[in-house]
Amino acid sequence: MKSSARNQFAGKVAAIVTGPVNAEVEVTLDSGDRVVSVITAGSVRALGLREGSPVVALIKAPWVILLTDDTGLKTSARNHLRGTVSRLVKGAVNTEVSLQTDGGLTVNAIITNESVASLGLDVGLPASAIIKASHVILATGI
Repeated sequence: MKSSARNQFAGKVAAIVTGPVNAEVEVTLDSGDRVVSVITAGSVRALGLREGSPVVALIKAPWVILLTDDTGLKTSARNHLRGTVSRLVKGAVNTEVSLQTDGGLTVNAIITNESVASLGLDVGLPASAIIKASHVILATGI
């Protein structure tokens, strides 16, 4: 499978909560990190998902929000991956930021250069990647 999504994380379905329209699928990634995806109940059936099913979680880098410090902020985003900034690649308008989690997962985010400056991002700084569950796409059969 080829995809333009910068973040492609292998894992296994840990739990599924199915409603009449949507389902919440919890995935334990090979790194030990956990992500939650909200997809349609029809997609759960079409993908043949059940506990233990191998999946790949796809997350486009522009969908990743970065947060620094423990500000005590509460968000509606289900996915909070904590780690350390491991790489910054500055462009004319945006910067690609790589965050390394304790489990060894590399999460890539694309944010504006202005945001990098206002957050004071630098290699070695602790940060969190915040991702809405609806932005986690699941793929199977890979």
